[in-house]
Amino acid sequence: MWHAWKQSADRIRHRVARDIAAATGLSDPDYGVLSRLADLGGGQLRQQDLADSMDWDKSRLSHHLTRMQQRGLVERRPADGTVTVHLTGAGRAALAEAVPVHAAAVRRHLLSRLSREQQRAITGLTADE
Repeated sequence: MWHAWKQSADRIRHRVARDIAAATGLSDPDYGVLSRLADLGGGQLRQQDLADSMDWDKSRLSHHLTRMQQRGLVERRPADGTVTVHLTGAGRAALAEAVPVHAAAVRRHLLSRLSREQQRAITGLTADE
């Protein structure tokens, strides 16, 4: 059952990521960075807080942010001995384009396949204790 759960989650995540990439050109990690900046930080976060929220090590995030910065999606700024990551106008526009694609993909690849009872059961399983 454990392996079926993991494979199903991986398959759904892959399908959602594929839909976002096809519609917007954003990768799954791009969408993760942009959405966390918007949702958790109102458009900006300390780089370490962003890494922690994604469960990424500092090096991985730094390399990914460099690629995103080269594409104009984010900007890094020094601030009080740390670095903050900011959404740019292009990053906000890309996220605005991707959010409805993400929502539709989640509905198509997950929610539409579950009854209300199954959705409640899964939500109950994943809720923090």
